[in-house]
Amino acid sequence: MDPEELVPVIVISVIVLFFIIKSVILVKERTVYVIQRLGKFKRMAQPGLGFIIPFIDKKVGVINMRVQQLDVDVETKTHDDVFVHLRVSAQYQVMNSKLWDAYYALENPRNQIASYIFDDVRAEVPKLELDDVFAKKEDIAVAVRQNLSEIMDDYGYAIVKTLITDIDPDAHVKESMNRINA
Repeated sequence: MDPEELVPVIVISVIVLFFIIKSVILVKERTVYVIQRLGKFKRMAQPGLGFIIPFIDKKVGVINMRVQQLDVDVETKTHDDVFVHLRVSAQYQVMNSKLWDAYYALENPRNQIASYIFDDVRAEVPKLELDDVFAKKEDIAVAVRQNLSEIMDDYGYAIVKTLITDIDPDAHVKESMNRINA
């Protein structure tokens, strides 16, 4: 073969190889890719080997299917006018049956979940005195989980568990309590 005839063959081979490489997608385990065709939702690519049409189909997002944790620090006042800091940990997961909702319904799901946690904790804790906050932390966590589950279910998120991992009253209150006990 003449070198001048070889150049077009090499160019075409490189172009074909480029298109083959661009058409293959590898989706990791416990993730899902959101695929759009010309800007419109096309499908969810499940874990494993997948194919797209280069320059027409595009991977626009990745959905993490693992259980994730969001820690939220909330400051609120108890019924006996004591300010207290609570750390609430919410464990959540995207629901397999609502992948579209989980990706397209909320702009920032972590912030949305945090907002609902703030709202629920600030609704529950002011009903209790400081001692009751410590004694009924499980009840607060259950109330937050129930309210959060009802709301986030519509958006494709299952709330696995909520935990009150830390209760920290104002430093002056802790100091006063320690003096009383001493």
